[in-house]
Parts: sequence; structure tokens; C-alpha cells
Amino acid sequence: MGKFYTSFWNVNNLFDTLPSSLGSDIEFTPSRGWNNIVKNKKIENLAFTIDSLHNNEGPDLLGLCEVETETMLSELVDKLSPEKEYAIAEYLNGPDVRGIDTCLLYSKKKFSLNSLRGYSIKLRYPTRNVLVANFTLLENKADITVIVNHWPSRSGGRYETEPLRIAAAESCARAVEDTLKIDQCELENFPVDLRNDENVLSHLNQKWNKNILLMGDFNDNPYDKSILNHLHATPDANKLLNWDEIFEHPSLTKRWPTSKQTDKHNYLFYQGYLFNCMWPIMPDGTIYYNDGFDLFDQFIISRGLLYGSQKLKMNLNSIRINKSTQLDRALPESSFDIKDRNKIHPSLRQVPMRFEYQRIRPNGELEELSPGRTILTGYSDHFPIECTIETL
Repeated sequence: MGKFYTSFWNVNNLFDTLPSSLGSDIEFTPSRGWNNIVKNKKIENLAFTIDSLHNNEGPDLLGLCEVETETMLSELVDKLSPEKEYAIAEYLNGPDVRGIDTCLLYSKKKFSLNSLRGYSIKLRYPTRNVLVANFTLLENKADITVIVNHWPSRSGGRYETEPLRIAAAESCARAVEDTLKIDQCELENFPVDLRNDENVLSHLNQKWNKNILLMGDFNDNPYDKSILNHLHATPDANKLLNWDEIFEHPSLTKRWPTSKQTDKHNYLFYQGYLFNCMWPIMPDGTIYYNDGFDLFDQFIISRGLLYGSQKLKMNLNSIRINKSTQLDRALPESSFDIKDRNKIHPSLRQVPMRFEYQRIRPNGELEELSPGRTILTGYSDHFPIECTIETL
């Protein structure tokens, strides 16, 4: 039985050095201290960490977010170990105001890319697309759809911005259902009594059990409304049912009076569940936010990938947060002091080490760096996450 490694990382503001009239990348220019020396050091630090993931084996699939351009992604790939033979899964320039996008790298030794598209999130302002890529695993010809997310942030308040992430969850759920369910045109040609036609039921279950891996920075925790109630990502595997089980429980799909509701109606109305792999990790988290950790970065899977129905199975015991970039591993002991205001409080030893550089204010003054940090030190304000998927 083989396997492949998958990681996701919010790399935190990987911008080029070119100014733009829109977005916050006007901050990431040489005149503000973001020059090629700084940018190249940031890329070098990111590449070092990516190569060290999965016990220095490196990921075979790598989802990323907060990357401004394909050029920046290519520069990162150039710094990665050539052993994996990474390819970019067609970088899509999205509409995000800040100019940052979700993207995906894959090993050409492991996968062939079949298709890629972006699902837009319908907000009043442009934000990141949901990236959907379909691959064939070369080892056993298994099919897997990978969905990379970066939902709207909590800037402006958790509850004030919650509707934005709910909208993102609904867009992501639409991408999931496009993969797992047949469309209405095809459904029209099937008999009304779907549950009693073995061929139809087999067809529905075959599509329902396709392998889907969602990953990303959801900017919500596994227990938040957007994840639980709208994406329907649950920690309860018993909720991930096949269609023969769903049809036998009318209470799961009831919308109209029972006398008027057919199996076709049930099929269209039913919103299936996904399995959230991250619950056993809580209360640990991937980002230090508002004086505590949040588990914003997550792996979420379909029924097929949970049970190994179609030649791939998530190893749930492999899910981990990689903390090789935390402060106490990246900075010397002398950087921490409980009494010295110019140093880091020891309680923050295990937070992610974000990238620091000497910023220049519009008036030409230098900004002070965070206590205990040095110029061109650090990685990201998020930890990467890792998982292993087994081939059957």
C-alpha cells in the first residue's frame, strides 16, 4: 500500500516588489522597505520549511494562500528541492482586492492534472476564489478533487464578518456538490423511485463517494457556524451516509408535504455532510490570534476519502500541525525575558514566527521591529498543516 503527502500553508503576504494602485500591496514596495533582498529571504525561508515538512520528505500536494502572482509562486518553486518535480496547477489570478490568491503545487511524479477552475464568492467586494483542481494519481489511477480555500478574514470583528465566511462556505459547498451529485438535467431521465432501481442507486453512490480533499485557511474554527451549519463539515462520521441510507430516512430530506415529495426531490434538497479531520487536534491551533490559538487551517474530506471507497483513504492519525517555525525553535534563548520590554515574553514561545523586515514609514522613518526579532527573520503568522493519504 502506497501513500502521498499533502500540506497546506498560509504563507502570509508573499508579494512582489511592484507597486499597484489597488490593494494593500502598495505597502510591499522598495520605498516601504519591501525590496528584492527582503523578498528573496522570505522565499528562502518558506522553501526551507516546505522541504522539511513530512519529516523532510516534503509534500506531494501543497496548497498555499496569500501568494500575489504566478511569478512569485514560480520563484518559490525554484527554491524547492527538485526531487519532487513540482508543477503549478495553473495559477488563476483572482479578483481579491489585496491581490492575493489561493494556489496549488503538485509533484509530477505522483499526479497528472485533469482540470482546474475557480468558484467565485458573491460578496459586495471582490475576494479570493475557491480553487478546485482534479487530479489522477499515477500509482493506481485514483481520482481526487482538491479544493483550496482562503475565506474572508475576521478583520472588522468576528461576528461582524461572519456572514462573509458563511457566503464563502456556501460557494465552497456548491463546488463540493458539483463533484458529488448529478445535475438536474441528468436526474430528469431517471425514474421517480430512485431507491428501488439498483443501477440508478449504484450510479448515485458511485458519484457520491468520489474523493474530495478540502484544505485552506477558513478563518473560522471547526465549531463555527460557517463550517458546521453551512459547509456541513462534521466530526461525526455516522452522518456521512450513502444514498440508500438517506432515502430510507425521510426526516433527513423532508421539505414538502410527504405525499408530494419524491426521491428526486429528496436528492435535490439533501445537503450532504463532509468529515472535518481537525477536531482531535483542538484546542491546539495554527494561528495566534487575540491572545489565543485558533484552528483556522483545516483538512476536510468527503465520504469516499474517509472510508476508502475509491482507492484512496485519509490516514486520520497523520493529521498534524507542523510547528518547526515557532518562536522558541527559531530564536535563541536570549530573545525571551519576562521582565525586559525589549524582548519577547516567554508565554509566547510557541506562537508562529511571522516574517519581519525593516519597514519605512511614508515620512521616511524606520518602524520598530517586534521585540526580540531581527531583520529578515521569520516565516509566516500561520503554521502549516500536514496529512498522509493512503493508496488502496
